[in-house]
Amino acid sequence: MATKSADKWKNKVWFNVYPPKLLGESAIGEIPANDEKGVLGRVIKVSMSWITHRPEHSFMLVGLRVKSASGSTANTDIDYMEQTFSYIHSLVKRHSSAIYTVDSLTDKNGKKFVLKLLAVTSSKIRTPKKKAIRKSISDFTKEFSAAHSVDELLTGMLDNSFQSEAVKRIMNIAQVSKLELKKIELA
Repeated sequence: MATKSADKWKNKVWFNVYPPKLLGESAIGEIPANDEKGVLGRVIKVSMSWITHRPEHSFMLVGLRVKSASGSTANTDIDYMEQTFSYIHSLVKRHSSAIYTVDSLTDKNGKKFVLKLLAVTSSKIRTPKKKAIRKSISDFTKEFSAAHSVDELLTGMLDNSFQSEAVKRIMNIAQVSKLELKKIELA
């Protein structure tokens, strides 16, 4: 019985997994499969710091879905990006408020995605200000996504230019200490 399963394992081919061009061009790992069809559609969960080699991305996870395979290479697209729960949990402290936003958006190319953000204030605020911040963030994300592609949005998220632009709009409502990507789900 053990020899049958060992024989199946010997027949598997190892595929080098490559991230999208947006994240780099070096292989991030290997996955086994019987053939190229067996690799398609798989989602590989990797720490973003493993890909970008930047320690500030160590709490960000990325799910890469295999879109094509040829020879011994598997090319991927981003399926989702998210912050780890422990990092999100560490942001919200006593005497601060957390404002979550969830927006279903479409980029300039017509690609649909869901963007979930977390804004943390430096002091407790009341509900009307929370609603105003939530509305301001949602308006900004809709404007930004209508004028940019998803790749440009992800680049802005990784280099914090997206967050800094959004915080500029919120500062007249309340002092925001942190605006972070909670999760982005691509369709």
